[in-house]
Amino acid sequence: MSSPPSKRYEQHRFLSIAELLLPWLTPQELSTISCTCHTLSRLSKRITAVRSSDASRSFEPLPIPFINTVDSHPYTYFLYTPTCLISSPDFARQFWGSPLNPNPIPQINFDSFAEVSGTVGCDCGEICDEECSCLVLRGGVVVTECGMSCDCELSCGNRETQKGVTVELKIVRVENKGWGLFAAQFIPSGLFVCEYAGELLTTKEANRRQQVYDELTKGGRFSSALLVVREFLPSRKACFRINIDATRIGNVARFINHSCDGGNLSTVLIRSSGALLPRVCFFTSRDIQAGEELSFSYGDVRLRPEGLHCFCGSSCCFGIMPSEDT
Repeated sequence: MSSPPSKRYEQHRFLSIAELLLPWLTPQELSTISCTCHTLSRLSKRITAVRSSDASRSFEPLPIPFINTVDSHPYTYFLYTPTCLISSPDFARQFWGSPLNPNPIPQINFDSFAEVSGTVGCDCGEICDEECSCLVLRGGVVVTECGMSCDCELSCGNRETQKGVTVELKIVRVENKGWGLFAAQFIPSGLFVCEYAGELLTTKEANRRQQVYDELTKGGRFSSALLVVREFLPSRKACFRINIDATRIGNVARFINHSCDGGNLSTVLIRSSGALLPRVCFFTSRDIQAGEELSFSYGDVRLRPEGLHCFCGSSCCFGIMPSEDT
């Protein structure tokens, strides 16, 4: 015997509302609500499956799945941003887990990097060539790209790092190390992989957060993703400092683990015409095979002998993760 029309309408309305609301929930909230009825349990499992299939929430051109054969965690929860942003207290939740994902394919938002007053971009047209005035090479690597003031389109070859993650990657649960970022295809040497995205912080705020993270780390179950990059000026008497915190808001780069031998990724500061701050980008330093873990060096300084244990497995592993005063 079928349900009366009014009851079927109420069930349909309930499902429609649930499908809109549940993707906004955290894993803990989703787990709690899944226990209330069979329908919500089924929807929660579907959301978990979608989240596990793509950490990027469709913000990247290619999906980046979670793969875990170590324990029962299907994914890890964080807020995704394809490039750096100035944090906002309003950015507390993000839609994640529905096949009807509204998130767009990214284009760099240069508003987060400020604008150099009076900067004029190139006027090459839709596609720039090797004569483009914005193009600057250092050691054969592009360090300056076209930016907000340029006439060219996103398809321009001088915007290589502005197109999101265009190589196949996967996030894999690793014994002892936790989650790690792995190649899901062969990646040749010198290719752009991703940038390190997260919240841009002042040095004062970075120091405050690091103190909080240090206390949480003592429990052994917390790992921060606060990256501090220093670029020395030619005089070597001062340095330019960038603080990026991907602990709460970040992208796939937050899963790249440390390697004491320097890893297989090189860090390059990429400047774009019209932008004041550079972006921290990762390029392959050698050919990388499918299934190989991606890694880079977090630094050489180790001020805390009781710091976190390192499980990089390299022949020159120090046994302790890099650490310094922020």
